[in-house]
Amino acid sequence: MQFVFSTKVTQHYRFPTHVNDLVLDRADAQTSEVFVVVLEPGEAPPLHKHDDTEQIFYILEGEGVLRIGMEQTEHLVRPTDVVRIPPTIFHSIRCASTKPLRYLAIDCFTAGRPKDEPTWDSHARVMCQNNGWDYNQVVK
Repeated sequence: MQFVFSTKVTQHYRFPTHVNDLVLDRADAQTSEVFVVVLEPGEAPPLHKHDDTEQIFYILEGEGVLRIGMEQTEHLVRPTDVVRIPPTIFHSIRCASTKPLRYLAIDCFTAGRPKDEPTWDSHARVMCQNNGWDYNQVVK
């Protein structure tokens, strides 16, 4: 059983809207997974929600604008800020600086590891299918 995970040894996923560097796969934990997310200037994932996950972001570098809730309230985020996204809340974060926005993202599953997507890769495939992205381009 592994207890220490390096953020320098990751599985790289380059989605059209952002990068997820997988640090800790949900398959290796009971209720969590961890990434380093990188957004280039102007990039943002689509507005979305997670019905089964609370997310915690720790901003490492760059600046971003968090849009959250049905009203899409905006909040500026900077290094050392911690962001909490409760389950079922719509959200998106956009890089608002001239250098990349990097943050550590911790997903905490409310009912344990999702049985229909037991690995991060299985979830990435569903994300690609739902957004019309080519999975083979994302993982190359």
